[in-house]
Amino acid sequence: MAAGQPVFPLREEVTESQDLKRKGREDEQKRTGSSGERGPPPETLGQRDAGPREGLTLRQFLAKELKRGYLLERQESSFTARRQRVYTFLRVPWELERLMLFGTCLCLDSFLFVFTFLPLRVVAASLHLLLRPFHGPRSGRLLQPAQTCDMLKAAVILLCFIAMRWVDYSMIYHLIRGQSVIKLYIIYNMLEVADRLFSSFGQDVLDAMYWTATEPKRKKREHLSLLAHFCMAVLYVFFHAILVLFQATTLNVAFNSHNKSLLTVMLSNNFVELKGSVFKRCEKKNLFQLSNSDIRERFHNVILLLIVCLRNMEQFSWNPDHLWVLVPDLLLVLGAEVLVDVVKHAFITKFNDITAEVYVEYRASLAYELVCSKQHHAYTDHTDAVSRRMGFIPLSLAVVLSRVVSSCIRINEPVAIITAIVFFLGLFASKILTSIMLLGKSWQYVCDAHMDELCTFNNRDKAEASSVPTDDHPPGEAKDRPSHSSESESGGHASEKCGSGTWDPTPPNASPSLLTVDRFTICGGHIN
Repeated sequence: MAAGQPVFPLREEVTESQDLKRKGREDEQKRTGSSGERGPPPETLGQRDAGPREGLTLRQFLAKELKRGYLLERQESSFTARRQRVYTFLRVPWELERLMLFGTCLCLDSFLFVFTFLPLRVVAASLHLLLRPFHGPRSGRLLQPAQTCDMLKAAVILLCFIAMRWVDYSMIYHLIRGQSVIKLYIIYNMLEVADRLFSSFGQDVLDAMYWTATEPKRKKREHLSLLAHFCMAVLYVFFHAILVLFQATTLNVAFNSHNKSLLTVMLSNNFVELKGSVFKRCEKKNLFQLSNSDIRERFHNVILLLIVCLRNMEQFSWNPDHLWVLVPDLLLVLGAEVLVDVVKHAFITKFNDITAEVYVEYRASLAYELVCSKQHHAYTDHTDAVSRRMGFIPLSLAVVLSRVVSSCIRINEPVAIITAIVFFLGLFASKILTSIMLLGKSWQYVCDAHMDELCTFNNRDKAEASSVPTDDHPPGEAKDRPSHSSESESGGHASEKCGSGTWDPTPPNASPSLLTVDRFTICGGHIN
């Protein structure tokens, strides 16, 4: 045999080796007592009465494949769950839009409060302050805490409106219009992120100012003065108003561009949002935050589109024909926003196995907060509660809209003054109707969710707390409670109650609920 050639075993050696292995297996079966016989293979639906496969001809194989059947009943629970998932997917848009409508009405009510009831409350507080010497000497505060907060809000809005008069809108418009499409797309995204960051920090600044102005006076002061907090609030509202004005101007440039390329790019940004939200794990509290953010974003976009319409109508001398030119683009922007929200929430609930009933619970939580803020012993105004819950700051939007309206409409004739008065009365009537409708629907949602007992419990608890005399207050006066609850102090614990103060909105031994979560509370390690 030549060197390097493989050596193959002989046939006799192979036969002998196989016999040894077979004898070893037989000895092992005798020791263990097992017969070693295997049962017939499991019968399948396709092989029932079919015989061995190797005996089938091509015609028989085709006939068996055409007649082969299967039974879905063997996986009844799985297919039932899949069918229910489809029903949930179809029901989510309806429940989501009901929540969006209710939340948008809450934002509208909070926004109209700035233009209607806030000026009247400031006038009433000013008259109370001026007529106080004629009522004789009195101990205690010059103004009630709510009146103090109203005066501060009005002062911040007035100073920011005066500062905004120095901002040249035309210069901002031409500055943005001179940029390329890709630069404007990046600028708009940066402005959107900055708007969210401003909103998260701004409500803390305003709450800190309210609490500094109304907290009980102590001998040792461990915080900045009211003037410092007031200056921070004015700077915040002013810079946030500038940011909103840049957003509205960028959107106006997109509407007025000839090829509509910028508007298309901005609309595509909404669909990019799906990638950042749908394919992530989302719990129940995170979805509540995301829903509040979408409510706030939708109302914010409506105000931006209103500013765009006012500016364009002014440029075309209030020609109503030009309004119909803007309507398709307006509907396109709003339609894209609604479509993205529906698709996003539908797939989030599908991937995270969340039912559509969760939106009913979200609506009940918002309604419960409104009902609590309307009670006699409420610890906060519902406009501030909406701000904390959704990150919606009405002061900045009110300043920007007032600035745009004052530049578009000149009130220098008696007819214009009468028109302005009639318009104010219309806003006032709209505010009253919106408040009445929201309060009635809120109580209905609270009762449907069986949360009316919580309102009764809190009302009794707050009444008992208000009757307890303290060292800083007379027996008949309730001790002031802070209207701000810092997330940094609470750390996401249950001290952030109902997003509207430091009081507990749930009775003792109650399980944690959505009432402990506001727009910028960290749930699950991240904020949506």
